[in-house]
Amino acid sequence: MQFTLEDLKAEFTKETGIGVKIVTGSSGKLTSQIENGAPFDVFLSADMKYPVTLYKEGFSLQSPKVYAYGVLVLWTMKDVDLSQSINVLSDARIGKIALADPEVAPYGRQAVNVLNFYKLYDQVQKKLVFGESISQANQFISTGAADIGFTAKSIVMAPNMKDKGKWIEVDPQSYEPIAQGVIVLRYAQQEHSKGAKAFYDFLFSAPAQEILKKYGYHLS
Repeated sequence: MQFTLEDLKAEFTKETGIGVKIVTGSSGKLTSQIENGAPFDVFLSADMKYPVTLYKEGFSLQSPKVYAYGVLVLWTMKDVDLSQSINVLSDARIGKIALADPEVAPYGRQAVNVLNFYKLYDQVQKKLVFGESISQANQFISTGAADIGFTAKSIVMAPNMKDKGKWIEVDPQSYEPIAQGVIVLRYAQQEHSKGAKAFYDFLFSAPAQEILKKYGYHLS
């Protein structure tokens, strides 16, 4: 969401005059920070697991809601034949495959599901390079430190990334739907109740949904 959020932030502030401070990280890491008292008002997660956990633990007064569905892609800066689709990963010329840590990052978890679906995990396990978040995995791919990697379609659709390298969508039948969730946290009641609620509502407005679509997210 890092690039998408910048556009959402700009549109929201234009509409409401309310400023937004963005803190990015893996969904799991941010959840841990919230559980340890981090002063966040709204949490946008790359899946529903973490916001549901926070709701059950009492960190929010309302259950989380899906605001968009993420799309998984294979992305490379190298001269890789993507017409082979997922099977290119087993090519001997592919030395390193980047993905986010599946323990804390939903896109990483779904990338592992893809490898298991195609029965490639054992074959390519030694090639896997894990970033602590999808941002770090993107860094591995964009710098060429990894030959190819799994990332979110929203990354390759971002204006500053759009013409870098090449990519293909991963068959959505090979992984679980990446339902991205949002939740207003209990902390918001202390300082920014109206602003937090306004941003939450904004995510489901027509302007926000257009921005999400522009970045490759599915809305249903």
